Amino acid sequence: MNDLTGKVALVTGASRGIGRAIALELGQRGCDVVINYHSNIASAQETAAQIAAPSRTLVHQADVSIAQEASGLVEAALAAFGRVDILVNNAGITLDGLSMRMPEEDWDQVLATNLKSAFNCAKAVQRSMLRQRWGRIISIGSVAGLMGNAGQANYSAAKAGLVGLTKALARELAPRGITVNLVAPGFIATDMTASLGEEILAKVQALIPLQRLGKPDEVARLVGYLASDAAAYITGQVIALDGGMSM
Repeated sequence: MNDLTGKVALVTGASRGIGRAIALELGQRGCDVVINYHSNIASAQETAAQIAAPSRTLVHQADVSIAQEASGLVEAALAAFGRVDILVNNAGITLDGLSMRMPEEDWDQVLATNLKSAFNCAKAVQRSMLRQRWGRIISIGSVAGLMGNAGQANYSAAKAGLVGLTKALARELAPRGITVNLVAPGFIATDMTASLGEEILAKVQALIPLQRLGKPDEVARLVGYLASDAAAYITGQVIALDGGMSM
């Protein structure tokens, strides 16, 4: 029931980090994978190169915070593979700062990239999923959207917005066999967290009951499960993958 052979998965922000791990996991489970990237084509191509045959790949540039580009991404996937079965909304950025000093453009850009992009892509794939009466929409949120985080009012608000979007879409789409869920990672060992420095990471780790950072592969395996038939009765759920940090 975990096999996804014959399915087509579209992963936004798949050029590195968690997005790359998800693309590789879905490819390993048998999916053809559409690898979306915003600016780093070399990294996106590296992701594609790591997905072994017989899974096929399509690398496609799009700023999915723009509705027209998100629609163009889905149209490219349909032209290449004829269907989109699984959408993983992973595109995201951080532009941190205290709320009283946060420029309006930093608020707008983070909300657009982390929240509006998920709506754009989910809207674009629905027609195809509704026709086939099967689909999986999985968004990557954050514990910041569940707990809040000082210095991340924009990021926390965007990720909290994904919770509401997930539940609304789940109610709309459940009658047609489409599930919609959200994975909320805590601190995961990526280039982004490495840039925080050892001192900050040590403080963060002390707040995590399991006393370690998560791994991108751990997020990817959960996404792979939610995409499979084994998870067909799970929808509208927010699953924290954070070592116990938000409990």
